[in-house]
Amino acid sequence: MAKINPLMIAPPLIFGAFVAFAVIGMYREDPEGLPSTLIGQVAPGVPERALSDFPQATNAMLASGEVTLVNFWASWCPPCRVEHPKLLEMEAAGINIVGINFKDTAAAATKYLRDDDNPFVGIGFDPQGRTAIDWGVTAPPETFILDADGVVLFRFAGPLIGSDYEQRFVPALDKALGR
Repeated sequence: MAKINPLMIAPPLIFGAFVAFAVIGMYREDPEGLPSTLIGQVAPGVPERALSDFPQATNAMLASGEVTLVNFWASWCPPCRVEHPKLLEMEAAGINIVGINFKDTAAAATKYLRDDDNPFVGIGFDPQGRTAIDWGVTAPPETFILDADGVVLFRFAGPLIGSDYEQRFVPALDKALGR
């Protein structure tokens, strides 16, 4: 009788496990969304550092009595640049947006906001990305919708553009705003 080498069995087992995880992932309630452990909880704080010449983000801004967005962004991030006009639109419509600049340099972030306008009521500067870790941010841009008391209602990973934005973010924002 031939002896079967255990290393010959490993590749098919690994492939089978991958297929099983993929099938489970496809049948999740929302296969497009990234779950957030923060939903329904008071939002973590903002960085204590600020970008000079811009208003400092504060924890009080997160529970301002109005719906607030918290947007994690970086000047080096192409999708952040693509969504920037939408942030300016929302700011012009009276929506409070707190910006958290992370894994960036102060000079690059300041230049970006001076050149392309500032949609944020306050900005936190998180050069090491520690605050982003507290919020569970995986990559910029990510935007959180907070209720009037600073409770996280919704997390949106990716730029605020396109059909995903229209089909998932806009309804969540409208619901938070009572529209």
